[in-house]
Amino acid sequence: MTEQRTDPYQWRVPDGASPTAPHIASMTWRDGLFAHWPIEPDALRPHVPRALTLETRDGSAWVSVLPFVLVNAGLRGTPSVTRLAFPELDVRTYVRYRGDPGLFFFSIDVGNSLVAGTVARTTRLPVQYARMRVGSGGEGVGFSSIRDARPFERDALARFEATYEPVDDSVQPEPGTLEHWLVERRRFYAPTDGGLLAGEFAHDPWPLQPADVTIHENTMFEANGLPTPIEEPIVHYCGELEMTGSIPRRV
Repeated sequence: MTEQRTDPYQWRVPDGASPTAPHIASMTWRDGLFAHWPIEPDALRPHVPRALTLETRDGSAWVSVLPFVLVNAGLRGTPSVTRLAFPELDVRTYVRYRGDPGLFFFSIDVGNSLVAGTVARTTRLPVQYARMRVGSGGEGVGFSSIRDARPFERDALARFEATYEPVDDSVQPEPGTLEHWLVERRRFYAPTDGGLLAGEFAHDPWPLQPADVTIHENTMFEANGLPTPIEEPIVHYCGELEMTGSIPRRV
């Protein structure tokens, strides 16, 4: 896949709508894990802005934790010397806004303090810096993230540590399946100053692989004030996928 193909108008969001904002950024996702937990909808509903409809599937709301690495991240068309690479850890759920399916981000932890500070100031996304380590070898990918509590606040330490690796060939989830519902979204939402931000991203369908995962520590639910899941997660691995993204805007 080349940069020329990463044009948002060559892709469509699942509901068939065209992107509504220019996609000025491009990046490549690598060594990522999808870990999805079912949650009681009534317990999660108070944590999602009222403007958004909390989506459910099979009677449950779903919260996902995604550790991954972004490489070649920067403004589209800029030289490689200006691009960045950094690990990231997202916590999100599934929503609709005025009928459009999307993702709602509770938190976005980034392993680069400059990137975290810049994105947080310029977009008001819930981005924070966390100390992260990522390694790969014979035992798969090792990912760890620690975000300390803010001074004078009682936030729980946001910690996540896992090792994971693919165990089979990649496939694209079929429309109508739970896996497709969980990953094939092209819009995202996040809280800001009592309002709501919206953005878009574009990419080819996710190539997912079954994964062998060991989660050594996970306080991301507690750190975000979310209900703690009681079931085991559904997990998948994605090795690499190119994508583009828009600047978030208020809606």
